[in-house]
Amino acid sequence: MTKLHSFYRFKKVKKNEHILLEGQVCEFEGYVLEGCFKIFYEDENFREHILYFAVEDWWVLDIGSFVSGSPSKLNIQALEDSTILTIDRLHKEQLYTEMPKVEKLFRIMNQKSLAAMHLRMISMLYKNADQRYLEFNQKYPTLAQRIAQHQIAAYLGISHEFLSKVRKHLLKKKK
Repeated sequence: MTKLHSFYRFKKVKKNEHILLEGQVCEFEGYVLEGCFKIFYEDENFREHILYFAVEDWWVLDIGSFVSGSPSKLNIQALEDSTILTIDRLHKEQLYTEMPKVEKLFRIMNQKSLAAMHLRMISMLYKNADQRYLEFNQKYPTLAQRIAQHQIAAYLGISHEFLSKVRKHLLKKKK
């Protein structure tokens, strides 16, 4: 495991610090050791749309920008003081060359991530806000206590006010 660690660098990130801004090339792939990030884009009205949250043991990056070297359409911001392990493209290729089994592991992880993203897209297209909120709580069981309600709403694709109605409605259904 020590050889694997030699390819990565520790990075401390302060709360609210951006590690990627739209228009920049994502030069890193990060693994969250501690903390929480939001991966999001802003529309022309400066409304945030959160694609996902990266918490402990999750990966944080713009995969499209990282792989292609093209400017990112995403922003990545720390929601808490955080610590990540980062690797750049060159070191990742060296890692694959020196440790071929790691390439297979990353391929499998990427396939699982792609499948999860497909499920998220289906959820956004076909499920109502109540169902999406329940899925959020299932996927991120402790996150609601760590982030602002407006960020949950941005992830669910609804307004903060509508999220309040969803929560009240679900609370009534529980009783």
